[in-house]
Amino acid sequence: MSEPLLALSGVCFTYPGTARPVLDALDFTFGPDERVGLFGPNGSGKTTLLHVMMGLLRPDAGAVRFKGSPAVTEKDFRAVRRGIGLLLQNADDQIIYPTVLDDVAFGPLNCGLSPRQARDKAEATLSLLGLSGFGPRLTHRLSGGEKKLVSLAGVLAMDPEALFLDEPTNGLDPDTRERIVAILENLGKPLIVISHDWDFLVQVTGVYYSIEQGKLLHDPDFVLHRHVHGHPLGDRHHHHHD
Repeated sequence: MSEPLLALSGVCFTYPGTARPVLDALDFTFGPDERVGLFGPNGSGKTTLLHVMMGLLRPDAGAVRFKGSPAVTEKDFRAVRRGIGLLLQNADDQIIYPTVLDDVAFGPLNCGLSPRQARDKAEATLSLLGLSGFGPRLTHRLSGGEKKLVSLAGVLAMDPEALFLDEPTNGLDPDTRERIVAILENLGKPLIVISHDWDFLVQVTGVYYSIEQGKLLHDPDFVLHRHVHGHPLGDRHHHHHD
C-alpha cells in the first residue's frame, strides 16, 4: 500500500470562545489515489478539517503528517500547500490581483517560474477552463461563477499533486459545472471535495465521509446515486425506502 499523502491522528480543534470541539480526536488517512466526498450539514466541521490539513488552522491536539513527515511549523505547511491545491468556498477570499492573468500567474511565479513561463502557464490553464481571453479582465467585475473558475484556475496552474475543493460548484451554471466534472476526471488527481451537490460528488469521487460530533464517519456500504427529485429533507442526508 502506498504511503498516505496526509494522515491525521487524534486531531482536536475548538474555536476560541466555544465549548464544543469541532474536531474531536479525529483520525483520517488520505492516500495518493483516493477521491473522497465529504458531506454533512453546515457547521459540522468539513471546512475546518480541510483548513487543519492545510495548516490554515492549527489543531489543539493531535498530529498531522504529510508524506510521512510531521507537519508542525509554518515551513512544514508551506510544503503541504505546494503539494495540495485548496479551492476556498468563497472565491473572493482567494482572488487577490486586479486582473485575471496576474491572479492566475501568481502561484506559478511563487513556484519559481519566470514571468513569461508563469504567463504561459496561466493562459494555458484559463484555456483549459474555457476562459480564453479572460486574462485582461478585471477580477472584481466577474460574475460569481466566473470568479469561482478563475480561483480554480489559480489552483490548477500550480500543478498540485492533489486537490481539496470546498463547494466547487456553488454559483456555476449547468454547462460550467459539467466542464468542471470533465476537467477533474481528466486530471486524474486525488481529491477531497466538500459539496452539497450530490450529483457532482457521485461524478468526481468514490469514497464518502461525513462529520458528526467531531468524528469522521465512513460507511463502506454507502453509495451515492444520481437522481433528481424534490424532498422535504432538502440537502440533508436521507435514505430511500422501497
